[in-house]
Amino acid sequence: MGQFIAMLRADIAAIFRNDPAATNFAEVLLYPGLHAIVNHRIAHSLWRLGIPVVPRVISQWSRFVTGIEIHPGATIGSGFFIDHGMGTVIGETAEIGDNVMLYQGVTLGGTGKQLGKRHPTLHDGVIVGVGASVLGAISIGCGARIGGGAVVVKDVPPFSTAIGIPARIVATRDPITGESRRVEELPDPEGDMLRDLRDRLLEIEQRFDELVEQTSSHTHHHHHSPDTLHSDVWKQLEHPDDAAPDDPDKRKDRSYDNSSL
Repeated sequence: MGQFIAMLRADIAAIFRNDPAATNFAEVLLYPGLHAIVNHRIAHSLWRLGIPVVPRVISQWSRFVTGIEIHPGATIGSGFFIDHGMGTVIGETAEIGDNVMLYQGVTLGGTGKQLGKRHPTLHDGVIVGVGASVLGAISIGCGARIGGGAVVVKDVPPFSTAIGIPARIVATRDPITGESRRVEELPDPEGDMLRDLRDRLLEIEQRFDELVEQTSSHTHHHHHSPDTLHSDVWKQLEHPDDAAPDDPDKRKDRSYDNSSL
């Protein structure tokens, strides 16, 4: 009982420490995250004693009231805080250390129907952002941070920040000074694919413009209008008599032909 009271005090202290909206004790007692963890600690104690059904009844009632689903088998340390909490799911074999904070919509789930350890382990001081999913029997190191909406399927080192789908490490943090340092030259297969598609699209557009220019030049050269033909050609077609050749022999032959008529 003494341990339960000590953990409850640590949970309440975590609310005041992490939530600036928590201004007085009466308001904190209304927090659904606090209700969920209190119910879970009771259900977990009964679960460890091997009592059937009752732990599940408590967890399902807590889910109905708070919108937070925590399996009775999950192990949760002291100073645990779920901010808002609606939609949070914590699986059976999940292990959570001390002073861990989750935001609403977080899932600590499995990746299949395998037996044994199939849910993640969150070490002390981990923070998991809104809507993040941490899946499988992976380890999230001490002081690590998971960005909102991330999907984590691999281990995250201590004091690092992971974001994205799938999550990748983007920064590390000095545990003593708290100074963050970005991780440069991260592998980004999605970005590489998009850049390649952009380059190919630009190449296709350039080749298309060249083909249009060549086609326009060909059409202009071979299919221009009669007005663009040489004036001498039109003159010969319209006035054949005026276009007599300058050769005297040809003029003589022409005169002979006329006189004979």
